[in-house]
Amino acid sequence: MTTSTTSAPAEVELAITGMTCASCAARIEKKLNRMDGVTATVNYATEKAKVHYSGDVSVTELIATVEATGYTAREPEPVRVEPAPGTDAPEAADALRPLRERLITAVVLAVPVIAMAMVPALQFEYWQWLSLTLAAPVVTYAAWPFHKAALTNARHGAATMDTLISVGTSAAFLWSLWALFLGTAGTPGMTHPFELTIARTDGAGNIYLEAAAGVTAFILAGRYFEARSKRKAGAALKALLELGAKDVTVLDPDGGERTIPTAELAVGDHFRVRPGEKIATDGTVVEGTSAVDASMLTGESVPVEVGVGDPVTGATLNAGGRLVVEATRVGADTQLARMAQLVEDAQNGKAAAQRLADRISGVFVPVVIALALATLGFWIGNGSGLTAAFTAAVAVLIIACPCALGLATPTALMVGTGRGAQLGILIKGPEVLESTRKVDTIVLDKTGTVTTGRMTLLAVHTTDETDDTEVLRLAGALEHASEHPIAQAVAAGAADRIGTLPVPEDFSNVPGLGVQGIVDGHSVLVGREQLLAEWAMALPADLARARAEAETAGRTAITVAWDGEARAVLEVADAVKETSPEAITRLRALGLTPVLLTGDNRAVAASVARAVGIEPERVIAEVMPEDKVDVVKRLQGEGRSVAMVGDGVNDAAALAQADLGLAMGTGTDAAIEAGDLTLVRGDLRAAADAIRLARKTLGTIKSNLFWAFAYNIAALPLAAAGLLNPMIAGAAMAFSSVFVVGNSLRLRSFRAAA
Repeated sequence: MTTSTTSAPAEVELAITGMTCASCAARIEKKLNRMDGVTATVNYATEKAKVHYSGDVSVTELIATVEATGYTAREPEPVRVEPAPGTDAPEAADALRPLRERLITAVVLAVPVIAMAMVPALQFEYWQWLSLTLAAPVVTYAAWPFHKAALTNARHGAATMDTLISVGTSAAFLWSLWALFLGTAGTPGMTHPFELTIARTDGAGNIYLEAAAGVTAFILAGRYFEARSKRKAGAALKALLELGAKDVTVLDPDGGERTIPTAELAVGDHFRVRPGEKIATDGTVVEGTSAVDASMLTGESVPVEVGVGDPVTGATLNAGGRLVVEATRVGADTQLARMAQLVEDAQNGKAAAQRLADRISGVFVPVVIALALATLGFWIGNGSGLTAAFTAAVAVLIIACPCALGLATPTALMVGTGRGAQLGILIKGPEVLESTRKVDTIVLDKTGTVTTGRMTLLAVHTTDETDDTEVLRLAGALEHASEHPIAQAVAAGAADRIGTLPVPEDFSNVPGLGVQGIVDGHSVLVGREQLLAEWAMALPADLARARAEAETAGRTAITVAWDGEARAVLEVADAVKETSPEAITRLRALGLTPVLLTGDNRAVAASVARAVGIEPERVIAEVMPEDKVDVVKRLQGEGRSVAMVGDGVNDAAALAQADLGLAMGTGTDAAIEAGDLTLVRGDLRAAADAIRLARKTLGTIKSNLFWAFAYNIAALPLAAAGLLNPMIAGAAMAFSSVFVVGNSLRLRSFRAAA
């Protein structure tokens, strides 16, 4: 009997190399999806393909399909939470060197070629031969990536911007060679006929070397800056994985200690964490008590009190006492590593952003090539001779060569990003701009984004017989001696209001409850209500009411007593930034619906939402990092285009998943790298300015593209009719480029909202 088996559905990520534009990614995706049982998404930005496959398909067959399309594929390295042995960062960072070298070559050699062609005074007796000498390396060596991509496209029956650039520059260069060696352009003393007239010529005395060299230099510049931006796609993972502790002190069974790299920790190891140190990996406390600041991972603004038996998470900060922790998860199993995987999944899950120029060229390139062939056939059939026919056909290709198109996106992006940097807004690339146009919902992280992200003393409630200044002087002095973040907030608030604080005597920490000591002869207690209860002190009714109201509002209530009597209640919380309410108003004015998202409890979230003007039904609280990603996905599933603003490690995956990620520059590197826009100022109002600027920059790019093509299309009929002389072609190309640059420079006038 024969039994057939079908393998279970599986998923793999392939690293793709050789893509030069978004249409390359679309072609690979199309080929993979034609395979039985395969669903693939190819991301040009991250150079990865996420493939779901079932049946009898193997990874080897998937790779073979990619290679048959003209590209290379391999399974990527797994996510690591420590640097891979032998990793050479400078070498990895130098991956752009070949492209940079081609760009420098093109610019250095093309500038004099363009100058000689456009300035009659520079056209000495043999200037055309010097132009050929300088232009040849540009069109061959510097432009080789375009020629190579065009050949790959041709083998698979496709045409992209690379095809148009390659055909256009090659046509200009080859015609110039013919004119120099077989025509009259090589004659000593030859000059370009700089009369602005429309007349039919045979082209034997015309050279187009400046067009070939100039277009190559312009397009290479755009590709280089795009490549630099694209390489940042993996930086979010790197920033995440560098957050963990590098070394850890392990306790041996015999009582000894040794310091080892975190990567060498094993499950079951006991390690020590001093105050101020990061916890090396996920584990359980086996000795000591402390307050752990987990805000960058969980978004909780209040440090978490931990003791024996409580779990702790790697990369969080021990803000209190000494701890001994037993490692329960190490390496790729830790929460930090899982979050890194979430970020990578979210980045790879984004739809590949199609560059506008590639979308347009998908239609424009075949049309231009067909028109050039039709022109050649028409003039040959019309009996005008081969020279006139080839002149007209080549003129069609040359006038279609996208000089202004090469400037359209880079110049607008350069001016827009430069203006943004002056305003504290960093835009990462052209794909980001397309996202800003359609966003209709903006999800706001609470801690560090809408709020300051640090504990602040907000209010002091006292009995009728007690003075605020006395409370702050005594409580502030005692809390100043503590390392607890809430204690430091009280001490800082007291010092700001009354100045220098006295030094306490007999200070002691009561684990989990508060502190006690002697200040100016008074026996002072500061901490939870339970601490006062242990000394048989109860809160008066008005203070008990103040404490209950503070806790209902999501604030931390701290009781203060001295000389055997409860005297005050202090309110500490993560304060709302002064500019946040105005920022919410500006975001609404842009047509965006704000949603508050936080890992904090519901009471805190509701209080912050009321303060900034967000409706209660648009508040989502008590969410873990992976839940934040799910919230963004759910909103996207409802048909919304989602922007996300955040600043912590816990926001990185959601920032990557969102259609538009805005990272606060005052936050962690992981969040900044995962975001599409970075708000350097840490002011939420900058989010509204960033979206306005990005939309205006996108509008400028679109108008640039329109006019770049408009000039080409308007001149194509003249070229096909054989009526374009070099001056007309050069002037049209130069004017379109000047127009595009001038249009882009208008972005310098962008102003932040007053």
